[in-house]
Amino acid sequence: MTSDPIRTAVAGFGLSGSVFHAPFIASNPAYELAVIATSDAGRQAKAKDRYPEATIVNTPEDILALADALDLIVLGTPPATHFPLAKAALEAGLDVVVDKPFTVRSAEGEELIQLAAKLGRVLTVYQNRRWDGDSLTVKKLLDAGTLGTVTRFEVGMERWAPEISKAWKASATADDGGGVLFDLGTHVLDLTLRFFGPATVTFAEIQARRPQESADDDVFLVLKHESGVVSHVTINLNSHLPGPRFRILGTEGGFVKFGTDPQEPYVLGGGLPTDAEYGVEPSQNHGTLESNGQRITIPTERGAYPEFYRLLAEKLDDGGAASALPAPVDPADSVAVLKLIEQARALA
Repeated sequence: MTSDPIRTAVAGFGLSGSVFHAPFIASNPAYELAVIATSDAGRQAKAKDRYPEATIVNTPEDILALADALDLIVLGTPPATHFPLAKAALEAGLDVVVDKPFTVRSAEGEELIQLAAKLGRVLTVYQNRRWDGDSLTVKKLLDAGTLGTVTRFEVGMERWAPEISKAWKASATADDGGGVLFDLGTHVLDLTLRFFGPATVTFAEIQARRPQESADDDVFLVLKHESGVVSHVTINLNSHLPGPRFRILGTEGGFVKFGTDPQEPYVLGGGLPTDAEYGVEPSQNHGTLESNGQRITIPTERGAYPEFYRLLAEKLDDGGAASALPAPVDPADSVAVLKLIEQARALA
């Protein structure tokens, strides 16, 4: 790494900015957490307390006004703002990380990719669930061929969340990027494409069950991959009894895994990404592999959200957009996810 840190601004200090971005930027010496934008007085106080060296401003536009003194902006703002803010940031000469969903419409994502290429800027999307411990465990099993030829992939993110905690989420329609399909759905769809390649949505149920829900909170999709694998995708905020996080069936065995990755709750509880116990899942939550009637426990890989910012720093230090190193997440992958969402809505 060079001696000059990557001067970074985080736009938004809700769950996204305060849990998924700021702690990982601040704990990586390749970065300087220079600016945080939030208009909420309580969040401003929390940001000042946790990151006293950072400048606190009110809006993302205030960050853009400081673009000459910055290198990178991270957008943890509501989905409908992602396209205009990312476009403005690229035009201001900044490299850009966009939290999911990348944009609300796939055409907007494609426009941003073209703009970033034209301007020679790095553009990437924060698909952090690629570095969940259970996702890393599944990838390890698939890469090793442990399950043989996979025929069915089941992935789910379910929880009991009867109340909508954020005002913007309660009012956001699907056209605004609201709903669980644009939220948790972007994670699980990203994983299906990452593991098994291009796919088409062949069946879609999209429901809004909570009285205050303006978009959707209960989704089931079936995908047919060009590789031959069939994926069943479940995202549900109305589940008293969550199903498996992963269930995979193959010609040589099956794997099932329950539970939630521990990284988010660990940071929410005050832990740091640099702690020795960060990302380590309790053994009682490990998955099960069964083959020929024999069951064994598969220890979960250590969760690794810090990898996103490590890989991004390597690319930026190596020359940014001109570097041959890949971005942590290719934004074209996220456009492919948005196209699946558009297919699903058309079917439903």
